[in-house]
Amino acid sequence: MVHTLVHTSLYQEHLALHAKMVDFHGWTMPMEYTSIMAEHRCVRESVGIFDLSHMGELLVTGSDGVTAMNALVANDISVLAPGQIQYNFLLTKSGGIIDDILVYRIPEGLYLVVNASNTTKDYQWIIEHTSGDIQIRNITLATALIAIQGPNSLAVLEKTLQQPFSHLAYYGFCDVDWGGVQIRVSRTGYTGEDGFELYLAHVDAPALWVELLVNGAEFAIAPIGLGARDTLRLEMGMPLYGNEITEETTPLEAGLERFVKFSKANFFGKKSLLAQKKQGIKRRLVGLELQGRGIPRAGYPITDGETVIGQVSSGSISPMKGKGIALGYVQTAYAVSGSQVYIKIRSDFVAAKVIKGRIVQNNKRR
Repeated sequence: MVHTLVHTSLYQEHLALHAKMVDFHGWTMPMEYTSIMAEHRCVRESVGIFDLSHMGELLVTGSDGVTAMNALVANDISVLAPGQIQYNFLLTKSGGIIDDILVYRIPEGLYLVVNASNTTKDYQWIIEHTSGDIQIRNITLATALIAIQGPNSLAVLEKTLQQPFSHLAYYGFCDVDWGGVQIRVSRTGYTGEDGFELYLAHVDAPALWVELLVNGAEFAIAPIGLGARDTLRLEMGMPLYGNEITEETTPLEAGLERFVKFSKANFFGKKSLLAQKKQGIKRRLVGLELQGRGIPRAGYPITDGETVIGQVSSGSISPMKGKGIALGYVQTAYAVSGSQVYIKIRSDFVAAKVIKGRIVQNNKRR
Protein backbone atom coordinates (compact mmCIF):
# COMPACT_ATOMS: atom_id res chain seq x y z
CA MET A 1 0.00 0.00 0.00
CA VAL A 2 1.33 3.45 -0.94
CA HIS A 3 1.84 5.78 2.02
CA THR A 4 0.78 9.33 1.12
CA LEU A 5 2.62 12.06 2.99
CA VAL A 6 0.77 15.16 4.15
CA HIS A 7 2.12 18.53 3.03
CA THR A 8 1.68 21.65 5.12
CA SER A 9 0.40 24.76 3.38
CA LEU A 10 3.99 26.06 3.43
CA TYR A 11 5.39 23.15 1.40
CA GLN A 12 6.07 25.25 -1.71
CA GLU A 13 7.73 27.93 0.43
CA HIS A 14 10.12 25.33 1.81
CA LEU A 15 11.00 24.08 -1.67
CA ALA A 16 11.65 27.63 -2.82
CA LEU A 17 14.05 28.03 0.10
CA HIS A 18 15.84 24.79 -0.92
CA ALA A 19 14.96 22.96 2.27
CA LYS A 20 15.93 19.33 2.75
CA MET A 21 12.53 17.67 3.17
CA VAL A 22 11.92 14.50 5.19
CA ASP A 23 9.06 12.25 6.26
CA PHE A 24 8.25 13.21 9.85
CA HIS A 25 5.39 11.16 11.30
CA GLY A 26 3.59 11.17 7.96
CA TRP A 27 4.23 14.83 7.19
CA THR A 28 6.70 16.21 4.66
CA MET A 29 8.71 18.63 6.77
CA PRO A 30 11.93 20.68 6.39
CA MET A 31 14.86 19.12 8.24
CA GLU A 32 17.25 21.94 7.39
CA TYR A 33 17.68 24.80 4.92
CA THR A 34 21.39 25.58 5.22
CA SER A 35 22.83 23.66 8.15
CA ILE A 36 21.66 22.68 11.62
CA MET A 37 24.60 24.54 13.16
CA ALA A 38 23.87 27.83 11.37
CA GLU A 39 20.12 27.63 12.01
CA HIS A 40 20.65 26.80 15.68
CA ARG A 41 22.92 29.80 16.21
CA CYS A 42 20.49 32.04 14.33
CA VAL A 43 17.76 31.31 16.90
CA ARG A 44 20.12 31.80 19.84
CA GLU A 45 21.57 35.05 18.50
CA SER A 46 18.82 36.69 16.41
CA VAL A 47 15.54 35.09 15.30
CA GLY A 48 14.29 32.05 13.43
CA ILE A 49 10.97 31.09 11.84
CA PHE A 50 9.56 27.55 12.00
CA ASP A 51 6.76 25.70 10.22
CA LEU A 52 5.14 23.60 12.95
CA SER A 53 1.89 22.90 11.11
CA HIS A 54 2.33 19.18 11.67
CA MET A 55 1.42 19.64 15.34
CA GLY A 56 -2.10 18.52 16.22
CA GLU A 57 -4.93 20.81 17.34
CA LEU A 58 -8.05 19.53 19.09
CA LEU A 59 -11.01 21.73 20.01
CA VAL A 60 -12.96 20.72 23.13
CA THR A 61 -16.39 22.31 23.70
CA GLY A 62 -19.63 21.55 25.53
CA SER A 63 -20.88 22.37 29.02
CA ASP A 64 -19.00 19.38 30.49
CA GLY A 65 -15.85 19.80 28.38
CA VAL A 66 -13.55 21.44 30.92
CA THR A 67 -14.68 19.24 33.83
CA ALA A 68 -14.40 16.05 31.78
CA MET A 69 -10.91 16.93 30.55
CA ASN A 70 -9.77 17.91 34.04
CA ALA A 71 -10.55 14.40 35.25
CA LEU A 72 -8.40 13.01 32.45
CA VAL A 73 -5.21 15.08 32.69
CA ALA A 74 -2.57 15.38 35.41
CA ASN A 75 -2.40 19.15 35.80
CA ASP A 76 -5.32 21.24 37.06
CA ILE A 77 -7.20 22.87 34.18
CA SER A 78 -9.75 24.44 36.54
CA VAL A 79 -7.29 27.17 37.57
CA LEU A 80 -6.93 28.45 34.00
CA ALA A 81 -8.54 31.70 32.94
CA PRO A 82 -9.25 32.51 29.27
CA GLY A 83 -5.99 33.60 27.67
CA GLN A 84 -3.82 31.26 29.74
CA ILE A 85 -1.94 28.13 28.64
CA GLN A 86 -0.91 25.11 30.68
CA TYR A 87 1.57 22.28 30.12
CA ASN A 88 -0.18 18.99 30.83
CA PHE A 89 -0.20 15.20 30.39
CA LEU A 90 -2.54 12.53 29.18
CA LEU A 91 -1.66 9.46 31.27
CA THR A 92 -2.41 5.76 31.28
CA LYS A 93 -3.80 4.15 34.43
CA SER A 94 -0.26 3.04 35.27
CA GLY A 95 0.97 6.64 35.07
CA GLY A 96 2.73 6.32 31.70
CA ILE A 97 2.70 9.36 29.44
CA ILE A 98 0.36 9.01 26.47
CA ASP A 99 1.31 12.52 25.40
CA ASP A 100 2.48 15.85 26.74
CA ILE A 101 0.16 18.60 25.56
CA LEU A 102 -0.56 22.31 25.80
CA VAL A 103 -4.01 23.33 27.05
CA TYR A 104 -5.31 26.74 25.94
CA ARG A 105 -8.30 28.04 27.91
CA ILE A 106 -10.70 29.69 25.49
CA PRO A 107 -14.16 31.12 26.30
CA GLU A 108 -15.96 28.23 24.61
CA GLY A 109 -13.84 25.49 26.17
CA LEU A 110 -10.31 24.23 25.50
CA TYR A 111 -7.88 24.31 22.60
CA LEU A 112 -5.37 21.45 22.82
CA VAL A 113 -2.04 21.33 21.02
CA VAL A 114 -0.65 17.79 20.82
CA ASN A 115 2.34 16.05 19.28
CA ALA A 116 2.09 15.23 15.58
CA SER A 117 2.72 11.53 16.10
CA ASN A 118 -0.08 11.34 18.67
CA THR A 119 -2.89 13.41 17.18
CA THR A 120 -5.16 10.51 16.21
CA LYS A 121 -4.28 8.53 19.35
CA ASP A 122 -5.03 11.48 21.64
CA TYR A 123 -8.28 12.26 19.84
CA GLN A 124 -9.51 8.69 20.26
CA TRP A 125 -8.34 8.49 23.88
CA ILE A 126 -10.26 11.62 24.85
CA ILE A 127 -13.41 10.44 23.09
CA GLU A 128 -13.24 7.02 24.76
CA HIS A 129 -12.52 8.33 28.27
CA THR A 130 -14.88 11.30 28.61
CA SER A 131 -18.64 11.55 28.83
CA GLY A 132 -21.44 14.09 29.16
CA ASP A 133 -21.92 17.22 27.09
CA ILE A 134 -18.50 17.32 25.46
CA GLN A 135 -17.53 17.61 21.80
CA ILE A 136 -14.03 17.04 20.44
CA ARG A 137 -13.01 18.19 16.98
CA ASN A 138 -9.71 17.45 15.26
CA ILE A 139 -8.92 20.69 13.42
CA THR A 140 -5.29 19.87 12.59
CA LEU A 141 -5.60 19.83 8.80
CA ALA A 142 -7.42 23.17 8.79
CA THR A 143 -4.81 24.83 11.02
CA ALA A 144 -1.33 26.14 10.30
CA LEU A 145 1.24 26.89 12.99
CA ILE A 146 4.18 29.24 12.47
CA ALA A 147 6.63 29.86 15.31
CA ILE A 148 9.18 32.64 15.62
CA GLN A 149 11.88 32.20 18.25
CA GLY A 150 14.89 34.16 19.38
CA PRO A 151 15.93 37.47 20.99
CA ASN A 152 14.51 39.46 18.07
CA SER A 153 11.21 37.58 17.82
CA LEU A 154 9.15 40.29 19.54
CA ALA A 155 10.44 42.98 17.17
CA VAL A 156 9.61 40.88 14.11
CA LEU A 157 6.14 40.02 15.40
CA GLU A 158 5.23 43.60 16.25
CA LYS A 159 6.51 44.93 12.93
CA THR A 160 4.50 42.32 11.03
CA LEU A 161 1.20 42.38 12.90
CA GLN A 162 1.41 46.12 13.61
CA GLN A 163 0.46 45.95 17.28
CA PRO A 164 2.26 45.54 20.63
CA PHE A 165 2.84 42.13 22.24
CA SER A 166 5.32 42.92 25.01
CA HIS A 167 2.42 42.69 27.48
CA LEU A 168 1.70 39.08 26.55
CA ALA A 169 2.72 36.89 29.48
CA TYR A 170 4.78 33.73 29.19
CA TYR A 171 2.27 30.90 28.64
CA GLY A 172 -0.37 33.42 27.64
CA PHE A 173 -2.17 33.99 24.34
CA CYS A 174 -4.50 36.38 22.57
CA ASP A 175 -6.52 36.39 19.36
CA VAL A 176 -5.83 39.19 16.88
CA ASP A 177 -6.94 40.36 13.45
CA TRP A 178 -4.34 40.83 10.73
CA GLY A 179 -5.99 42.41 7.74
CA GLY A 180 -9.04 40.22 8.10
CA VAL A 181 -7.02 37.10 8.99
CA GLN A 182 -7.68 35.71 12.48
CA ILE A 183 -4.48 34.70 14.28
CA ARG A 184 -4.05 33.15 17.71
CA VAL A 185 -0.75 34.43 19.15
CA SER A 186 0.84 32.57 22.08
CA ARG A 187 4.13 32.90 23.96
CA THR A 188 5.53 29.50 24.90
CA GLY A 189 8.34 28.04 22.80
CA TYR A 190 10.52 24.96 22.68
CA THR A 191 13.94 26.56 22.29
CA GLY A 192 14.63 28.31 25.60
CA GLU A 193 14.48 31.68 23.86
CA ASP A 194 11.67 34.20 23.91
CA GLY A 195 9.26 33.42 21.12
CA PHE A 196 5.75 33.22 19.79
CA GLU A 197 3.42 30.78 18.05
CA LEU A 198 0.94 31.90 15.41
CA TYR A 199 -2.10 29.70 14.73
CA LEU A 200 -4.22 30.52 11.70
CA ALA A 201 -6.18 28.96 8.86
CA HIS A 202 -3.84 26.95 6.66
CA VAL A 203 -4.87 28.88 3.53
CA ASP A 204 -3.59 32.12 5.10
CA ALA A 205 -0.24 30.79 6.27
CA PRO A 206 1.89 31.34 3.11
CA ALA A 207 1.18 35.09 3.07
CA LEU A 208 2.07 35.42 6.76
CA TRP A 209 5.23 33.33 6.33
CA VAL A 210 6.47 35.59 3.51
CA GLU A 211 5.57 38.74 5.44
CA LEU A 212 7.48 37.56 8.52
CA LEU A 213 10.56 36.80 6.43
CA VAL A 214 10.40 40.20 4.71
CA ASN A 215 9.89 42.12 7.95
CA GLY A 216 12.47 40.03 9.75
CA ALA A 217 15.23 40.63 7.21
CA GLU A 218 16.64 43.60 9.16
CA PHE A 219 16.82 41.36 12.24
CA ALA A 220 18.68 38.56 10.39
CA ILE A 221 15.72 36.17 10.43
CA ALA A 222 16.15 32.74 8.85
CA PRO A 223 13.91 29.68 8.33
CA ILE A 224 14.69 26.87 10.76
CA GLY A 225 14.19 23.13 10.24
CA LEU A 226 13.40 20.27 12.57
CA GLY A 227 17.09 19.45 13.01
CA ALA A 228 17.92 22.71 14.78
CA ARG A 229 14.62 22.60 16.68
CA ASP A 230 15.84 19.34 18.21
CA THR A 231 19.29 20.61 19.19
CA LEU A 232 17.77 23.79 20.61
CA ARG A 233 15.41 21.91 22.92
CA LEU A 234 18.16 19.44 23.85
CA GLU A 235 20.43 22.25 25.07
CA MET A 236 17.56 23.39 27.29
CA GLY A 237 16.97 19.89 28.70
CA MET A 238 13.43 19.84 27.31
CA PRO A 239 11.94 16.35 26.89
CA LEU A 240 10.72 15.03 23.54
CA TYR A 241 7.82 12.62 23.24
CA GLY A 242 9.06 9.27 21.95
CA ASN A 243 12.51 9.83 23.44
CA GLU A 244 12.42 11.14 27.01
CA ILE A 245 8.72 10.61 27.63
CA THR A 246 6.68 7.60 26.52
CA GLU A 247 3.97 5.34 27.89
CA GLU A 248 6.78 3.50 29.68
CA THR A 249 7.93 6.61 31.57
CA THR A 250 6.10 8.68 34.18
CA PRO A 251 6.21 12.43 34.89
CA LEU A 252 7.90 11.67 38.21
CA GLU A 253 10.78 9.84 36.53
CA ALA A 254 11.08 12.64 33.97
CA GLY A 255 11.41 15.30 36.68
CA LEU A 256 8.05 16.84 35.77
CA GLU A 257 6.17 16.32 39.03
CA ARG A 258 5.45 20.06 39.25
CA PHE A 259 2.92 19.57 36.46
CA VAL A 260 1.09 16.81 38.35
CA LYS A 261 -1.51 18.11 40.78
CA PHE A 262 -2.05 15.39 43.37
CA SER A 263 -4.40 17.80 45.18
CA LYS A 264 -7.04 17.09 42.52
CA ALA A 265 -9.75 14.66 43.59
CA ASN A 266 -8.82 12.23 40.88
CA PHE A 267 -7.27 11.86 37.44
CA PHE A 268 -6.12 9.03 35.22
CA GLY A 269 -2.93 7.53 36.65
CA LYS A 270 -3.11 9.29 40.03
CA LYS A 271 -3.21 6.08 42.10
CA SER A 272 -0.21 4.61 40.28
CA LEU A 273 1.82 7.80 40.56
CA LEU A 274 1.13 8.07 44.28
CA ALA A 275 2.29 4.47 44.69
CA GLN A 276 5.45 5.16 42.71
CA LYS A 277 6.16 8.24 44.79
CA LYS A 278 5.69 6.31 48.03
CA GLN A 279 7.92 3.44 46.90
CA GLY A 280 10.60 5.82 45.64
CA ILE A 281 11.62 6.79 42.11
CA LYS A 282 14.11 4.24 40.82
CA ARG A 283 15.37 6.19 37.81
CA ARG A 284 15.45 9.83 36.81
CA LEU A 285 15.99 11.88 33.69
CA VAL A 286 19.19 13.94 33.69
CA GLY A 287 21.20 16.11 31.37
CA LEU A 288 24.70 15.01 30.44
CA GLU A 289 27.71 16.92 29.15
CA LEU A 290 30.59 14.92 27.69
CA GLN A 291 34.02 15.61 29.15
CA GLY A 292 35.74 13.98 26.18
CA ARG A 293 35.24 13.59 22.44
CA GLY A 294 32.27 11.79 20.96
CA ILE A 295 28.63 12.11 19.98
CA PRO A 296 26.14 10.45 22.33
CA ARG A 297 23.16 8.86 20.62
CA ALA A 298 19.81 7.51 21.79
CA GLY A 299 20.20 3.99 23.11
CA TYR A 300 23.83 4.28 24.19
CA PRO A 301 24.47 2.76 27.66
CA ILE A 302 25.30 4.98 30.62
CA THR A 303 27.62 3.35 33.17
CA ASP A 304 29.39 4.11 36.42
CA GLY A 305 32.58 2.90 34.81
CA GLU A 306 31.75 -0.77 35.25
CA THR A 307 28.00 -1.35 35.55
CA VAL A 308 25.25 -0.10 33.25
CA ILE A 309 23.15 2.40 35.24
CA GLY A 310 21.00 3.88 32.50
CA GLN A 311 20.58 4.78 28.85
CA VAL A 312 20.77 7.86 26.63
CA SER A 313 17.37 8.98 25.32
CA SER A 314 18.58 11.89 23.11
CA GLY A 315 22.03 13.13 22.20
CA SER A 316 23.95 15.38 19.82
CA ILE A 317 26.70 17.96 19.61
CA SER A 318 25.79 21.24 21.27
CA PRO A 319 26.28 24.00 18.68
CA MET A 320 26.82 26.52 21.49
CA LYS A 321 29.28 24.44 23.54
CA GLY A 322 30.91 22.49 20.75
CA LYS A 323 30.77 19.27 22.73
CA GLY A 324 28.53 16.24 23.11
CA ILE A 325 25.40 16.62 25.23
CA ALA A 326 22.58 14.25 26.01
CA LEU A 327 19.49 13.47 28.02
CA GLY A 328 19.11 10.07 29.59
CA TYR A 329 17.67 8.04 32.42
CA VAL A 330 19.97 6.89 35.22
CA GLN A 331 19.45 5.13 38.52
CA THR A 332 18.32 7.72 41.08
CA ALA A 333 21.52 7.49 43.13
CA TYR A 334 23.46 8.87 40.14
CA ALA A 335 20.99 11.70 39.36
CA VAL A 336 23.02 14.25 41.30
CA SER A 337 24.15 17.45 39.62
CA GLY A 338 27.90 17.44 39.05
CA SER A 339 28.41 13.72 39.47
CA GLN A 340 30.43 11.81 36.88
CA VAL A 341 29.18 8.93 34.80
CA TYR A 342 30.31 7.38 31.52
CA ILE A 343 28.60 6.93 28.16
CA LYS A 344 29.65 3.98 26.06
CA ILE A 345 30.24 5.29 22.55
CA ARG A 346 31.16 2.34 20.36
CA SER A 347 34.04 0.74 22.28
CA ASP A 348 34.95 3.83 24.32
CA PHE A 349 33.68 4.90 27.73
CA VAL A 350 33.52 8.69 27.62
CA ALA A 351 33.19 10.61 30.90
CA ALA A 352 30.12 12.80 31.28
CA LYS A 353 28.98 15.26 33.90
CA VAL A 354 25.40 15.11 35.19
CA ILE A 355 23.53 18.41 34.82
CA LYS A 356 20.12 19.21 36.28
CA GLY A 357 18.05 21.71 34.31
CA ARG A 358 19.42 23.54 31.29
CA ILE A 359 22.54 22.03 29.78
CA VAL A 360 23.39 25.35 28.11
CA GLN A 361 22.76 28.68 29.81
CA ASN A 362 21.31 30.89 27.10
CA ASN A 363 19.60 34.23 26.54
CA LYS A 364 16.86 33.94 29.12
CA ARG A 365 13.30 34.35 27.99
CA ARG A 366 10.67 36.25 29.94
